[in-house]
Amino acid sequence: MKLKVVIHEAEEGGYWAEVPAIKGCATQGETFEELLQNLYEAVEGCLSVDIQEIDFKNKKIIEIAV
Repeated sequence: MKLKVVIHEAEEGGYWAEVPAIKGCATQGETFEELLQNLYEAVEGCLSVDIQEIDFKNKKIIEIAV
């Protein structure tokens, strides 16, 4: 899966980024390298599912790589 990311230079220094395809998914970093690392974590967190809230009756949970 490929996602487009909009990267902004922060006024106070560093960077911040948003992932338009995932509502509310954004992060920041002091350096570009830190921003990239934080982006992967942010996307993973935004796409994760809390399986404790799922009703398991007549349902299956599978794991897919994105």
